[in-house]
Amino acid sequence: MTARQNERCDIQIESGRSIKIVPEPNEEQLNEKQLVDYREHRWGFIEWLREKGKTPEKREGYSDYTTYETTYKTARFDRWVWGEEDRYTVPPTPDRATEYIDDVVAYRDVTNATKGKTEEALMRYYRWAETTSHTPPWDREQRFRSGGNDAPRDYLTRRERRLVRETALDTGDGWRVASLVLTSLDTGLRPVEVARARPAWVDVQNMLMQIPKEESSKNTENWRVSLTSRTATALEHWLTERETIDKYGDRDELWLTREATPYGSRSLARLLRRLCDDAGIDTGGRSMTWYAIRHSLGTYMTAERDLKAAKDQLRHKSAKTTMKYDQVPAEDRRDALDNM
Repeated sequence: MTARQNERCDIQIESGRSIKIVPEPNEEQLNEKQLVDYREHRWGFIEWLREKGKTPEKREGYSDYTTYETTYKTARFDRWVWGEEDRYTVPPTPDRATEYIDDVVAYRDVTNATKGKTEEALMRYYRWAETTSHTPPWDREQRFRSGGNDAPRDYLTRRERRLVRETALDTGDGWRVASLVLTSLDTGLRPVEVARARPAWVDVQNMLMQIPKEESSKNTENWRVSLTSRTATALEHWLTERETIDKYGDRDELWLTREATPYGSRSLARLLRRLCDDAGIDTGGRSMTWYAIRHSLGTYMTAERDLKAAKDQLRHKSAKTTMKYDQVPAEDRRDALDNM
């Protein structure tokens, strides 16, 4: 879009409401050249939201109302970043988004639903930025829900955890998938941690996974995460098998896809959906991302032990993050009803 086209700033969506490409509070902080650049940046984002942001492969965009809400919430985030860094920069780094939600939005005197909508707006922002400006993905475990409930959205039940484990052990792909799934069921590895995992992290003898601070997705401290004996055994077999596979010869990743690329959120989600399909698990109406495994670990670790155990196993810096798992799983509540 040319600078002259940029002057047609507003997108009218209904009477009395329009999307401003650059809201006035943002415009006031920019010089002439920065304003031209920021308009280009914002126009690309808004076009993506309206034309294909919801489902890119189907070119399905968001509604005008969702686009309106998203653009204003992300503009407010941009202004906050400029104030923190005392300079103009777009797009902000993913670490800034985490800081903004955890240290600013979390403490606003608004409903959890409002906080969740801000978090979702930033998730859209980084999905777009990742595809257009080589920005690293914001590997975010959503803290707030726009529906107002802080509990994890979707997770595997105890039965489904068992079925996924058994199906992974039944795959005809050696120990790669089995070791990856069993490890994630024990440790709740985030997608970015799956991609960063190295053989050096694995301590089979002591049944631990040791994640160094510099490789942790939250980058706060070294973590020692417990493994079950069956997972340690699967990892031992995988490490032995891995040494015989050519594509790992000059690579340090613990797991690679069949295409010899590191796992990411999408490839892991596809893997989980395939395992669920093969196991006969009905996932209708649920978002089966890799975080469903992590959420199930947090839910049942809290139910079986306590929040402290869940916090340590999930590698949460703050107990507030773990609090969302302090709920009784549906099947346990059902058992309680049967016993009444």
